[in-house]
Amino acid sequence: MSQASKNLVEGVITFVIGLALRLFTDGVELPVFTLTNVGVTLMCIGGVLVVMGLFKTARKSDSVKGSQG
Repeated sequence: MSQASKNLVEGVITFVIGLALRLFTDGVELPVFTLTNVGVTLMCIGGVLVVMGLFKTARKSDSVKGSQG
């Protein structure tokens, strides 16, 4: 599995976990932070990982096209 694929999978999983925390932990508060804020943070991190995976996939396909022609 390439690094781009790993980033995509990790990003989607992280985003889904963050979304679940955001949707289903409203009202749960810990002494330092709320789980809703943790969910939003995980969604942002997951989004960044997905974008990085897509970028690496696009760069890899561009380099393959460039070497053929």
